[in-house]
Amino acid sequence: MVHTLQGKSVLVIGGSSGIGLSVARLAAVAGAEVTISARDAVKLEKARASIAGKVSTYQADISDEASVTALFKNVGHVDHVAITGPAPGFGSFRDASIEVVKQDFEGKFWGQYRVALHAVRNGLPNDGSITFMSGAYSARPVAGASTLAAVQSAIEGLARGLAIDISPIRVNAISPGLTDTPLIRGIFGDSGAEAIYAQTAEGLPGK
Repeated sequence: MVHTLQGKSVLVIGGSSGIGLSVARLAAVAGAEVTISARDAVKLEKARASIAGKVSTYQADISDEASVTALFKNVGHVDHVAITGPAPGFGSFRDASIEVVKQDFEGKFWGQYRVALHAVRNGLPNDGSITFMSGAYSARPVAGASTLAAVQSAIEGLARGLAIDISPIRVNAISPGLTDTPLIRGIFGDSGAEAIYAQTAEGLPGK
């Protein structure tokens, strides 16, 4: 990893917290010039201060076309792009609002699609990469996660298609299991998150 990223430019969308922040830290340690982007400028600055290495920030909203256009115009050359999506949405399918579901797709699927498209058009090199963030619900959904299952499946389909369409640029979709992040704790609260982590741990084969 050190040899791969030394002197390379890495853009991490959603790099102000959670998995995105961890990716940014590891890339910086490996010698990359890192740019982290997210919607909250205060969180971005706090994240920047916690990363050792050459790192810059850029405030952007990937659900907005003009914002993504400005992001790539200002960041310039990028070798690798990692994209983490916004907060997941849960809810009963019977009670779902089509407009809300469309918004979920806009932020979680079309946002990642938009970033990938701009990255390629911006001149992502042949030895570059795009890493999408999917999730476990694409394979094993739970009650209330029908929309997330659909979104994550769409992301994984996009990754498979792009791996062929823009080859030799490397394309992957990461499907993490339940991860202890501020996002999860923000949704369920500390006690709710701890209960979910404990329940999930009970079902792990390696426990």
